[in-house]
Amino acid sequence: MLINITGAKCVGIDAVPVVVEVKIDKGIGIHLVGLADVAVKESLLRTVTALQSMDFHIPGKKIVINLAPADLHKSGSGYDLPIALGIIAASGQRELPGLEKYLIMGELGLDGSVRPVPGALPYAEMAVQKGFAGCILPALSALEAVEYRETSVFGVDCLADVLRILEEKEDSSDLLIWNRRIYTEASECEGAVQAGYYPDFADIIGQDGAKRGAEIAVSGNHNLLLIGSPGTGKSSLAKAIAGILPPMSRDESMVTSKIYSVAGLSSGGYGLMKRRPFRSPHYSASIAAIIGGGNGGNLVPGEVSLAHGGVLFLDEFAQMPKSVMEALRGPVEDRKVVVSRLRAKTEYPCSFMLVAASNPCPCGYYGEGERCVCTAGRRLGYLSRLSGPIMDRLDLQIWVSPVETYKLVRRVKGESSAAVAARVLAAREIQRRRFEGTGITLNSEMDAALLEHFSPLDDECRQTMEKLINANGLSARAFTRILKVARTIADVNSVRESSDPALLGGPIRPPHLIEAATFRFLDRQNLEELL
Repeated sequence: MLINITGAKCVGIDAVPVVVEVKIDKGIGIHLVGLADVAVKESLLRTVTALQSMDFHIPGKKIVINLAPADLHKSGSGYDLPIALGIIAASGQRELPGLEKYLIMGELGLDGSVRPVPGALPYAEMAVQKGFAGCILPALSALEAVEYRETSVFGVDCLADVLRILEEKEDSSDLLIWNRRIYTEASECEGAVQAGYYPDFADIIGQDGAKRGAEIAVSGNHNLLLIGSPGTGKSSLAKAIAGILPPMSRDESMVTSKIYSVAGLSSGGYGLMKRRPFRSPHYSASIAAIIGGGNGGNLVPGEVSLAHGGVLFLDEFAQMPKSVMEALRGPVEDRKVVVSRLRAKTEYPCSFMLVAASNPCPCGYYGEGERCVCTAGRRLGYLSRLSGPIMDRLDLQIWVSPVETYKLVRRVKGESSAAVAARVLAAREIQRRRFEGTGITLNSEMDAALLEHFSPLDDECRQTMEKLINANGLSARAFTRILKVARTIADVNSVRESSDPALLGGPIRPPHLIEAATFRFLDRQNLEELL
């Protein structure tokens, strides 16, 4: 008898069907085919042991297990459960009329328990798209897919639970994930799981200019570079940025949650992600860790994709390996990354805000009088590690100076993160209305055509830009970035100056262009003069 069970494999952030075919015939031995990796091949011993522990017998015949399509690499332990069910059904030990109605994935323990697998969210989405009656997943994995009420998402703890569902002899609605106790407990502690602590802007003493730059950067989702000596608050400011990010829309939350689901980083999480991600990898991370990679057909998302919809903070930016730094060019510009290997190619979204921080010199104290012991050549060489193409892609470059003594001693506080976050949300709402129907929502995402349409310059602004370009030797990309930042500055200023929605987001004026240009103090022509 030939038995078919539908499983799945994640390709990027989407799932594609994998049919597990099991046939028992004359002969001897268990044979697994279908371009499976080591983890899948090892599943045979796990599966056999689990079945025997639950008093099922393994037929003394030839068992052929095929994972179709045969030209698609299969990886991971999620095929344990479909293989076990195929052996049970093909050997006639149980009648399972519901076997072909569900998408089934899960790892088996030696005692028959079912353990979590990555990719639950794409699996549930595929079950809806393909018209399955539902999907059967480990309980901890099924928690990720509770938002998919269009289909039946079963969360199981052991093989016996799966058999009860597929035999269809009794009501198994108690195994639907939203009827499980684990779901109720996860719902009750949702606030604690989703909440996180970030420094408040009010607790960061001084740094008014840097805070202004951070507000502009977050409002338009522009990339930001913070340069200053140790202890000036660069890292605290970067972490505080996470506290003024606006809530994610459902579409943003769905894409980000799928990335984390595929990466196996959200098992046990409840529903879709509510907070925007804040990723802070060490500066020694490899290209594969930052961009994404893996071996064979198992290509996993890197930090640029895990930061999708949120912030990627790279501390000690100038210390990063040159190859890793240059590899960021494409993802920052294209907002997607294609991970290619000899036998596989996968695309992941990576629309993030890059926040980088660096010391101004090897000793770190340039700009603080005689504390710096570096020569001009060493300082120039240090910041020269930041190549022109990378600097062009950093929209705002801010020098973070030491805090004035009286502000530090007297703890002179400024605005809270809540006040700044309210303005950021208002500025982003202006952009959402402006770009309605264009496929984008933020100023940083404008292409040349949209930039020309939504950021027109009058004669006075054109003359201002000509002077700025000639004075600073700006590239064409830097010119485009200045226009985008100026558009955001106009939006932020209109929020500060008026509460009338009809007056928000006015035209770009010369002061907006000049302020945007002041955030590009590290352009190559001025670097030698600066250091």
